[in-house]
Amino acid sequence: MNSTTRFKLSTMMFLEFFIWGSWFVTMGTYLGKNLLSNDVQIGSAYSTQSLGAIIAPFIIGLIADKFFSAQKVLGVLHLVGGALLWVAGTSLNFDSFFPFILGYMIAYMPTLALVNSISFKQMKDPGKEFPSIRVFGTIGWIIAGLVIGWLNWEQSGNLVLTFKMASVASIILGLLSFFLPDTPPVKKGEKTTFGEIIGLDAIGLLKNKSYLLFFLASVAICIPLAFYYNFTNPFLNEVGMKGAAGVQSLGQVSETLFMLLMPLFFARLGVKKMLAIGMLAWVVRYLFFAFGNADSNYWMLIGGIVLHGICYDFFFVTGQIYTDRLAGEKFKSAAQGFITLATYGVGMLIGSIISGMVVNKYVVDGGHIWQSIWIIPAGIAALVALLFMLFFTDKNKSVTEANSL
Repeated sequence: MNSTTRFKLSTMMFLEFFIWGSWFVTMGTYLGKNLLSNDVQIGSAYSTQSLGAIIAPFIIGLIADKFFSAQKVLGVLHLVGGALLWVAGTSLNFDSFFPFILGYMIAYMPTLALVNSISFKQMKDPGKEFPSIRVFGTIGWIIAGLVIGWLNWEQSGNLVLTFKMASVASIILGLLSFFLPDTPPVKKGEKTTFGEIIGLDAIGLLKNKSYLLFFLASVAICIPLAFYYNFTNPFLNEVGMKGAAGVQSLGQVSETLFMLLMPLFFARLGVKKMLAIGMLAWVVRYLFFAFGNADSNYWMLIGGIVLHGICYDFFFVTGQIYTDRLAGEKFKSAAQGFITLATYGVGMLIGSIISGMVVNKYVVDGGHIWQSIWIIPAGIAALVALLFMLFFTDKNKSVTEANSL
């Protein structure tokens, strides 16, 4: 890969996640303070991510893979997305805001797969080359949080500017996309089935009882995951943390560090221990949030944020590796699509609905009873972890073998 291509791909990744990190982290705070939305409505707004994830495979499978080059589809989606974000930022209430953020997430979620496809197409050895490109995405997310914290948009009530900033960045990436390396459709002229689009070709994996348990645990653990993504920023602002969005970027720093250490941990601990540690980290994180504050127990808030690296990498990244290993060559792509649809689609959708209802239940004058709120996802994560540790065994059998049973 030449230096010009590397620069283009790195810039693409930076902007892709800078856009998402610009508004997604603080949307709950914005909706509550600026649009006076209740917690159920905030949960509904975050559920648009899941709806976008469910619809994304159809955009990729029916459009990008069959008719148009990936970089052109990426460009159009980001230009449309930029317009939708700008209009969303002009909304005066939740009812007018929701349709635009839903439309935006339907446009944005497919781009996550497209930027990967464009990158992989230019690489001779993705295993070695991709991490050095993908890390710019994490840097983009971190920079977005630091900018919001530095400009003090949370405390000054100017979070509407996050949508403007993301909109401009989306339009820039949309224009840049047309100058990215050509990535022609990979299935032009081929017939695509519904099952292929949503990854049903890999459903034979569920015949493996251990994988079935992992699959169910993955969906269930997305319920407490939704609590973190949807309500951490409103919580931190409510308890008095200054520059909360910037501080939250420590989670992405932690994620990057643990990502680099993953091969070492994986070799020493194996699948079951890695997945179990990941789930137990969710329990500890929420207990830290339940008993932390902006005074003497401020370290607990920081600890809960920094645990993001273990929470995410040890469970979700390990799960992706486990899925890839178990699927066999023929079903690798289908298996990843299947587990992504189940977690970020179905699991996060359920989690967004439940988290909004739970948080709304503990509203009091001037805020929330956060300790009671955080105990609930901690309990869910603890139950999932316990059942997983009791019944999961790592039986390394591919889906090809499972289909023959």
